[in-house]
Amino acid sequence: MSQKILVTGGDGRFAKELMKAKTRYNFIFRNKKQLNVLSTKSIINNLKNYKPHIVLHLAGMSRPMNLHEKNINKSIDLNIIGTANLVKACNEKNIKLIFFSSSYIYPGKKGNYKETDPVLPWNNYGWSKLGAESAVQMYKNSLIVRACMTEKPFTHKFAFTNVETNFIFHDQFIKLFIKAIPLKGVINIGGKCQSIYQFALSYNRKIKRKKSSGQLPLKISMNLTKLNNFLKK
Repeated sequence: MSQKILVTGGDGRFAKELMKAKTRYNFIFRNKKQLNVLSTKSIINNLKNYKPHIVLHLAGMSRPMNLHEKNINKSIDLNIIGTANLVKACNEKNIKLIFFSSSYIYPGKKGNYKETDPVLPWNNYGWSKLGAESAVQMYKNSLIVRACMTEKPFTHKFAFTNVETNFIFHDQFIKLFIKAIPLKGVINIGGKCQSIYQFALSYNRKIKRKKSSGQLPLKISMNLTKLNNFLKK
């Protein structure tokens, strides 16, 4: 019998791609009206009704990132408090929790960040993810995925030539993530380290060059050794 995975944020960009994937897991997608992470009652009711083996937490506030600067209350509520609510509920029922964090929790100054490296977010979005991670880290029956991905196609007209990252499209990311589901702890998941321009150029030969002047840190790439070693087993 396939494991049931209850998904928060079930109508988000990544969730919609995950719906298309053929896997051995039974994903149950719930949108914010069906599962409100700010309501303990809503969380508990969903856990009782669906009895999942795993909760995949995708709900939260992401883009545009300046929202986290303009409305810190909403950022704290959705990304930190909502996650903490899920941790407490999963802890009570001993249900594994998988949380999607971000490469933006790393400082972005040297690149090639390992899961064990010190973290220091460079913007409020990163801080909201790190705040959420703090709650998840306290619960040992969990997996934190520090993700670097983007939707296909690459819709921007420009791409930064001086920003190193691990961009990978959602559909390719899903293949890696599915394999990592049995893991616990923290793992970086993304594509090969390259500039955003190099990544975009592979899919759009007409993409224009641009340099980041503070919009993004220059070296936000992650070390994927842990992921690659796991995939080799």
